Amino acid sequence: MTRPGMHTLTHGRGLLFGGDYNPEQWPEHVWTEDVELMKAAGVNLVTVGVFSWARIEPEPGARDFGWLDRVLDLLGDAGIAVDLATPTASPPPWLGHRWSQTLPVDESGHRLWYGARNQFCPSSPVYRERALAIVTDLADRYAGHPALALWHVGNEYGQICHCDDSAAAFRAWLRERYGDLDALNDAWGTTFWSQRYSDWEEVITPRRAPYMINPTQRLDFWRFGSDALLAHYRAERDILRARTPDTPVTTNFMGLFKPVDYWSWAPEEDLVANDYYPDPADPLAPARSALTHDLMRGLGGGRPWMLMEQATTAVNWRPHNLPKPVGQLRLESLQALARGADGLCYFQWRASRFGAERFHAAMLPHAGPDTRLHAEVRAHGAELRRLAPVAGTRVAAKVAMVHDWASWWALEERGQPSDRLDSTGQLLSYYRPLWERGVAVDLVPPSADLSGYALVVVPNLYLISDADAASLTAYTRAGGVLVVGPFSGVVDPLAHVRTGRFPAPLREVLGASGEEWLPAPEGRPVSCRWADGTGFAAHTWTELVRSDGAEPVAAFTEGDLAGHPAVLRHRSGDGVAWYVATMPEHDALAELTTRMLADAGVTGALPELPPGVEAVRRGPVLFLLNHGDGDAHVPIPAPAEDLLTGSTAEGRITLAPRAVAALRPLDTL
Repeated sequence: MTRPGMHTLTHGRGLLFGGDYNPEQWPEHVWTEDVELMKAAGVNLVTVGVFSWARIEPEPGARDFGWLDRVLDLLGDAGIAVDLATPTASPPPWLGHRWSQTLPVDESGHRLWYGARNQFCPSSPVYRERALAIVTDLADRYAGHPALALWHVGNEYGQICHCDDSAAAFRAWLRERYGDLDALNDAWGTTFWSQRYSDWEEVITPRRAPYMINPTQRLDFWRFGSDALLAHYRAERDILRARTPDTPVTTNFMGLFKPVDYWSWAPEEDLVANDYYPDPADPLAPARSALTHDLMRGLGGGRPWMLMEQATTAVNWRPHNLPKPVGQLRLESLQALARGADGLCYFQWRASRFGAERFHAAMLPHAGPDTRLHAEVRAHGAELRRLAPVAGTRVAAKVAMVHDWASWWALEERGQPSDRLDSTGQLLSYYRPLWERGVAVDLVPPSADLSGYALVVVPNLYLISDADAASLTAYTRAGGVLVVGPFSGVVDPLAHVRTGRFPAPLREVLGASGEEWLPAPEGRPVSCRWADGTGFAAHTWTELVRSDGAEPVAAFTEGDLAGHPAVLRHRSGDGVAWYVATMPEHDALAELTTRMLADAGVTGALPELPPGVEAVRRGPVLFLLNHGDGDAHVPIPAPAEDLLTGSTAEGRITLAPRAVAALRPLDTL
């Protein structure tokens, strides 16, 4: 049976536009005004009920659905679809008060109390029982309601708990993984520091200890934590699917969010949805956003996805919340659309008067509809209707970038040669030069089928399985171009160091091997030189490596490493493999990108791109987005219609700061 998905939502509606709606925060006379303003803004989908558990169940076992009935009827009559949330992300105070064992415990053994949100233990049987009861009643109540278009399970999963229930669940997970205590002791290397376990009851979560925790214990706890949350998501999802098999079910991810392995979660959803809030103070925000959007597309196997939450302007949870300049909300929203999003929604519809998010921006600000911000929202909603032909189309990429949650977890454990190696920072460093050239990139797990890609970039894969190493090797020998960054192939899936010259499982394909990891002095550039004599700088990290058949294309030029390879290139079978034994500065990575793209025969969306201009093709439409501060003049290859304006562009197009063009070639009309 084919599951419903994003196509189910966009069919007949076009692109989705809306946001979180919290009518329980407002008197009922405001609801009617809200719906009229939503219609005027072009809103066609709102998320309802995310934090409504206490309103629906004011005391244990009671149910108050009357208000929610009226909200859904009001929205449905206006033609606005509802993404109905299960309210289980934030239990009411009565749950923690009566059953304190449902509240989470931190690694120091301190119980965290109600009064905020997310105050639950994923492994608590009482929490599970109460949560599934309200989900069941919610599904029974609204199955078949004409406004119901999508189910939204929980909210931003990421809770971690160290209570006794969690420890018991962790032990059960470990029994399933390892079978017996001997295998567990072997896997965790418990002969080190006299940590051997003689009884399962001795095994606990990695709670606060006098010194560094066993790294494999902590790695397994990361895995367990993600799986425990996924089990709860599945339990809620299965209730919803059983009662509404034709309604898609999802939950909202949070970009490159460390606690949850989204590769394991995405196949369990009917569509991928994400919450993403770029920082206006971050000069790399456009590239970071593009990377995150490409990850969401990759999680969905290339299918359209949904931006469930973004902000119209300033948020309230950073120490200093800069507003977005005029036009930025549109630019960021259309960037997500260009990279595969068919839904563009915000947190939230109407700004809250009270509570912790009083100063979080909304589609309808405190000052009301007669405002510059709300006018921007209405204008954006109107133009999305002109972009309806984009819905359902895909972004085609010939470049893949590998990212793995288990490797991320293991890399950033304490006790490494340096804590300056940042998994997501490495990812962005290698992604950014590709983004600047308008090269489309798919984010993939190391186990992915790589045969359709001309270039595969592995910024860091500290932890690697034998099977994944063999896959990367076979891909290269079959004609692919592989690029591997430093400190990769170091440990196996148990986080045990692979002995011998590194990176042990990739030495042959790389034609190079190393013997020492040598972190560089902080704040001091590492001098390197390309083979043609051009110098460049690196930072943070160096390695003592040798060529085992690879061509050294760059070398270190100072200190003990002077003359030793910094970057190597190796022909392997019909393909080419590169190894980078340091962390080059951006300009040097840009040069490396030029060389590896030439090896792969990959070009960007356009041959010339001015600085600050992003170019990405989605289906037949070429999106051009100006993230710069000045006008940008962009040559275009053929006459095209700008879907946003209806005008024809030919020869070149001029983009003002924060302007966007969506160009469809005239010969495709």
